[in-house]
Amino acid sequence: MKRVGKMLMTLSLSALMVSVAACGNSNNKEAATGDASQSPSQTAVQSPSASPDQKNEVVTVSTVRKSDPYLKFDEGEDFDHNSVYDAYEKDAGVKITNKWVADDSQFKEKVKMAIATNDLPDFMPVSATQLKQLVEADMIMDLTDLYDKNATQNTKDFMVRDGGLQMKSATYDGKLMAIPMTGNPFNYQFLWVRTDWLKKLNLPEPKTMQDVMNIAEAFATKDPGGTGKSYGMAFNKSLYEGSAIGTWNGAESFTGFLNGFGAYTKLWYDDGSGQLVKGDVQPQMKVALKALQDMFKKGLIDPEFAVKDDQKEGELIFNNKIGLVYGPQWMPAYLAAGAVKDNKVVQEWGVFPIPSVDGTPGKSQMGLGTDDYYVVSKKAKNPEGVIKLLNNWIVVDNNQTEENKVYEFGKDRVEKSSNYWLLNPLTVYNQTNNNGEILPKAIENKDESLLQTKDQKGRYARAMKALGGDNSVWWELLISGPKGASSLVPDLQKNERFMRDKFYGAPTPAMVEKEAILNTKRDEIFVKIIMNQVSIDEFDKFVAEWKKLGGDQMTKEVNEWYAQNK
Repeated sequence: MKRVGKMLMTLSLSALMVSVAACGNSNNKEAATGDASQSPSQTAVQSPSASPDQKNEVVTVSTVRKSDPYLKFDEGEDFDHNSVYDAYEKDAGVKITNKWVADDSQFKEKVKMAIATNDLPDFMPVSATQLKQLVEADMIMDLTDLYDKNATQNTKDFMVRDGGLQMKSATYDGKLMAIPMTGNPFNYQFLWVRTDWLKKLNLPEPKTMQDVMNIAEAFATKDPGGTGKSYGMAFNKSLYEGSAIGTWNGAESFTGFLNGFGAYTKLWYDDGSGQLVKGDVQPQMKVALKALQDMFKKGLIDPEFAVKDDQKEGELIFNNKIGLVYGPQWMPAYLAAGAVKDNKVVQEWGVFPIPSVDGTPGKSQMGLGTDDYYVVSKKAKNPEGVIKLLNNWIVVDNNQTEENKVYEFGKDRVEKSSNYWLLNPLTVYNQTNNNGEILPKAIENKDESLLQTKDQKGRYARAMKALGGDNSVWWELLISGPKGASSLVPDLQKNERFMRDKFYGAPTPAMVEKEAILNTKRDEIFVKIIMNQVSIDEFDKFVAEWKKLGGDQMTKEVNEWYAQNK
């Protein structure tokens, strides 16, 4: 199961279905990346989902729902009447009703209107900014005692696997005011390289940023794909995210490149003096932008990248015009559109930790791992029902049985690419996994006994198909196999090759007022610098303007928060 709303939207529908499969059966931010902290507790989540008295009586809770174009109902079903809602009533003793259902284009506005008019359902998803608004307006329930009483120990353990930061982000003045839509923060960026081209041009594997730029120049000028016109590296108009998949975790992103120079866009990090600084305006960013500008001037970057989404830019990769790209762990599912033709592998790709300027593995930037929260209205008559839904979901999403497949596939319990799991009204996801320790070894030795989780079993099965000659699932080997991205993660994790965002609080007043404007200015000037439309010295002017127009005030407010939350 995964958040399709944050999926790889830029592929064709058929390719999208491949990506869906690649993401396994868990949160897209977790399962698609496939690896995280190697916690010793990464065994299957334990049943039962409910406390002994949970099913004594059925309670009713209302919510609001966002429809999805990829969700296909079973015959005779809809959002109000379906097998998932029936299963929650049967298994958790909670009857779910919908106050309203809206499509993606209307959902956010309807949530805003519900907040503005204090016409809330019993529970609903909101953003971090909306959570803060609801707390200040005293419209939502303090969940501290409710959670303590009704959450199972299994749930309590599950929700703090990241060390507790995501739960802490939902806490105000010591009170738990929401349930975070948890996800895995450890989504590394990797460098993906056409290794057949490296061999053809007799180039070494990349270890430094200079190696990366040398490879890019060779790929662009020597045209190993034989197309007549090649580029060095793929980027697209989404800049740092690379796709609709979520913060810093997309295909064709600038993020991995910037991180190689120690530059961290959007990130607040400790500068070593105990103060938080914004990565967008640090000197390392100027150095990284200058390197990109130099590449652009040499013709190593597609001159139309700023108007192309990752589908359009991806066509250059699929058609042998680009063989170097940054992206997350699920990238092979994306690359498969060009790498596999008629069940034959026609492009050879390798994966590497992001290089840095000094030759050590770079540090990938990491966010909090959650963007949204579930809040409970102060008017809710059966708020304990929300916690029961939470308990139940954690069990069924992490311990698949033949019976509970209904939550993922519907009443026939058969996978059919219908995204039926979207009917689950409250979803949280594993914040860690140990795929990198388990899967490469299990696949190499064909040892199924090593597998611990539903996700690992699914990945292992696909890898075995690929090893058996079914190249429709070729991508799983490059994700989970002995030479796949997962195999690199344990060492990256052990040596802390990541930079986490130190600010996980609600947006500060200056952020609410100024950040959107400043981010727009940032994106405009960064693109102009990269495309050599302005001098690199425009970066210094941007920094001065950023500070003056609200950046200094944001920094002050963030550090006031940091002083209380270190």
